[in-house]
Amino acid sequence: MADEQIRYDVLTQNALRGVVREVLTQVQRDGLPGEHHLYIAFDTVADGVSISKRIKEQYPEEMTIVLQYQFWDLIVTNERFEVKLSFSNVPERLVVPFAAVKAFYDPSAQFGLQFGKPGAANDSARQHMASALPDLVGEQPEETRGTEPAVEDPAEPANAEVVMSRPPAEVVQLDNFRKK
Repeated sequence: MADEQIRYDVLTQNALRGVVREVLTQVQRDGLPGEHHLYIAFDTVADGVSISKRIKEQYPEEMTIVLQYQFWDLIVTNERFEVKLSFSNVPERLVVPFAAVKAFYDPSAQFGLQFGKPGAANDSARQHMASALPDLVGEQPEETRGTEPAVEDPAEPANAEVVMSRPPAEVVQLDNFRKK
């Protein structure tokens, strides 16, 4: 029992994924208010992800979807969300467990969450997301972005980053608040 610890890092990451779940639940119930639109990056090879073979070939490891004007049949459960989007005028249903979500961003509120693992392997993913966030604001709603995911070591503790400010956006790492 002495070796067991409370995994606050995992608990925090799960709580922040709950923010994504709650936002999508509100969108399911009420639609997107005002100028809000959502970018959601997820791991296409994670357990429980269901996408067509055509989309999987195009985005073999990671993709980012945009929920703004043209999405249908959003269904949110405790474990996942499902949504229908159009890719090159072909409707596709995506099933994404919240555990597969790697990043969430609402440019109208300058709010974002990035999920991952600490360490050098994820530094490039963090830099990519930080540099991509301003670019994402100008994209068309149906576009998707595929990138290579960070290599994750399950033995390392989970880490989440929060982006919430007015331009320029500031990334706050939860590790900054841990006592050393």
